[in-house]
Amino acid sequence: MVFLLLQTSYKGYMETKSRYGHVGRKQEGQRIEICPVAKNCGGCRFTHVPYKEQLQRKQRQIEQLLKEFGRVMPIIGMEEPAHYRNKVHAVFDFQKGKGIVAGIYQEKSHRVVPVKNCLLENEKAGEIILSIKDLAKSFKIKAYNEDTGYGLLRHVLVRVGHVTGEIMVVLVLASPILPSKKNFVNALCKLYPEITTILINVNNKKTSVVLGEKEQIIYGKGYIEDELCGRRFKISAKSFYQVNSVQTETLYRKAVEYAHLKGKETVVDAYCGIGTIALTVAGQAGKVIGVELNKDAVRDAVANARINQINNVDFYQNDAGRFLTQMADAKDKVDVVFMDPPRSGSTEQFLDALIRIEPERIVYISCEPETLTRDIKYLMQKSSYRMQEATPVDMFPFTEHVETVVQLSLKKDTPKIEVTMEPGAESNYTPEEKATYGKIKAYVKEKHGLNVSNLYIAQIKDKCGLDKRDNYNLPKSEDAKVPKCPPEKEAAIMDAFRHFNMI
Repeated sequence: MVFLLLQTSYKGYMETKSRYGHVGRKQEGQRIEICPVAKNCGGCRFTHVPYKEQLQRKQRQIEQLLKEFGRVMPIIGMEEPAHYRNKVHAVFDFQKGKGIVAGIYQEKSHRVVPVKNCLLENEKAGEIILSIKDLAKSFKIKAYNEDTGYGLLRHVLVRVGHVTGEIMVVLVLASPILPSKKNFVNALCKLYPEITTILINVNNKKTSVVLGEKEQIIYGKGYIEDELCGRRFKISAKSFYQVNSVQTETLYRKAVEYAHLKGKETVVDAYCGIGTIALTVAGQAGKVIGVELNKDAVRDAVANARINQINNVDFYQNDAGRFLTQMADAKDKVDVVFMDPPRSGSTEQFLDALIRIEPERIVYISCEPETLTRDIKYLMQKSSYRMQEATPVDMFPFTEHVETVVQLSLKKDTPKIEVTMEPGAESNYTPEEKATYGKIKAYVKEKHGLNVSNLYIAQIKDKCGLDKRDNYNLPKSEDAKVPKCPPEKEAAIMDAFRHFNMI
């Protein structure tokens, strides 16, 4: 479905709308929604806000939280910020006057809001869920009632491979027995031949948790595969896999850039899931260690290493804090740590172990700015780590959520150089410059494909408190307008400074 509203009456003027929200608000007026269930659902708080304004709000949020620690780069948004979720979940219910319905829980309740199409979700997945609702009626399959415990069909989960197009359907049932199972599968696959696997997940407990422990494959291989950052990944029903495939590539590219890998480092990927980050950086590091508590995810991670024929990565099933503490006790050397904890953030046990191990760089990926701020503050108060840079990435358009990737580096004492001179002798000693303007420009051109001027380099040197020397273009008069270095060139120059160990 395309959300297209051509004209809207808006207190005295007609307003043209784009696909993803109104273009502008010329005067105060009533709230405009492009989703019919937005007020009841609560999943998207920004459907009435133009996308550009959404990005501005999120940028301000991250800057307010993190600017005291270091530089915050401009947020990276999406070109097409709709239907980005590759994982779609629907809860089933029976409602008087409507019969069996599929939808989402109303915010802070267990009342089901019927949803026919969602602005965030993969469109094909949404179609499949609606067809399952219709098939359930035809096959006389009852929706589960949370109050009475009566009924069979509780939830449906659909996962779609963004690149491969493979589709997994998970039927969450209160019992392992699906009446006319074979006919049901045949009917669904006839409607959607692109479905590659169907599973039954059994959840017979009175709980708000969607998936139960037991699974049975009733069609296909029981998992799907997708491609991300040039790697192929096996994804099972319970595995964590970022829901926005397009922005995940953007996020990981920035994370790898922040790691500054040279090819020989020992890297730890904490909270590694199915190994997406670990396997992405494996070709740029000497050795990679992934740690994850979820056993299903670890099993998939091991399989993913095998699928991609990667031999320098080891995966361990363990709590990240406990595992890192064991590494610290063993005095293991680690150069770079990637950490992508859950929304609740990391733990003091993990952060304390991180401080003891002292990796040169930490790349922290977070989906919750408040806990990210808390953890950065803890690291900076307890150690010599300093936040160099943070980049927000809009992984969740039309919602209040935002992902952020942060680079922290270990601040080391400046080495002292002792110079002995004969009495009366003149000194022509000058500290060796880390890199000339020419070297910096050549590096930026080669790596980023950008041309930068001496003036831009000098401006960024000034921001970093570095000596500019005299090798840049001063304005001819005090009133002359000086061009300001664009953000993308500033980021490239900062990268060069780090490359030459200037910061």
